[in-house]
Amino acid sequence: MLGSIIGDTVGSVYEFNNIKTTDFPFFSKRSNYTDDSIMTMAVASWLLEDPSHSMETLEDTMVKFGKAFPCPMGGYGGMFKRWLFGDDERKPYNSWGNGSAMRASAVGWMFDTLEETERVAKISAEITHNHPEGIKGAQATAAAIFLARKGKSKTQIKDYISKTYDYNLDRNCDEIRKVYDWDSSCQGTVPEAICAFLDSTDFESAIRLAVSLGGDSDTLACITGGIAEAFYKDIPDDIALTMWGKLPDSFKDILCNMAEATSYKLPEVLRK
Repeated sequence: MLGSIIGDTVGSVYEFNNIKTTDFPFFSKRSNYTDDSIMTMAVASWLLEDPSHSMETLEDTMVKFGKAFPCPMGGYGGMFKRWLFGDDERKPYNSWGNGSAMRASAVGWMFDTLEETERVAKISAEITHNHPEGIKGAQATAAAIFLARKGKSKTQIKDYISKTYDYNLDRNCDEIRKVYDWDSSCQGTVPEAICAFLDSTDFESAIRLAVSLGGDSDTLACITGGIAEAFYKDIPDDIALTMWGKLPDSFKDILCNMAEATSYKLPEVLRK
């Protein structure tokens, strides 16, 4: 999950100022986590606190985090913001946006079976994003993380995701970058984020490739970063320490609690 937050933070300064190259400062003074990380932590907190994984608790947790962090860098999406802060009864709004996928990384670490991972990823999505594509994006993201942490190869991950979710993963980043533009949908974000992971050689290169595609760069890199962390099982010390220094204590507590309760492991440098 720290990998997701790192991707979100690195991509944050390029979301509205795309950079179509992998040669850019990894962190800058303006780099900060966005709504992607806040809702990632909300989902992680829900998983830790509610073994029944009820929608009622998920709603309460997401609203709690929204109130605690009301103005993140980049801001909340319009429809989600109305759902989060509105006074009316909250209902899912048939969204296929990539918000369901960007918050799903904790689900990929929580469970012992792929079936349970995909089942709970569906719940995490459909509280707002109950369109089939919104649900599919969250499930594909969580499934890729589950498979990566279980030691599956890139070929095995690619084959499962492409066959199960009908995503075209037969593209490399050079091909995507030439034609890719802003796309906030799951179907226009999740496959590209997975392709960036598949093209990568290590954690940092995965983030750089995701950001270089353009579009919704913080969300792309958030999804890619979660998968890359699970697969490579190594985040460079300087990157981990820089990100840790940007996090509020509540985020650090959740990450430490996930490491105690699940197979998730924080980078060694943060455990010293």
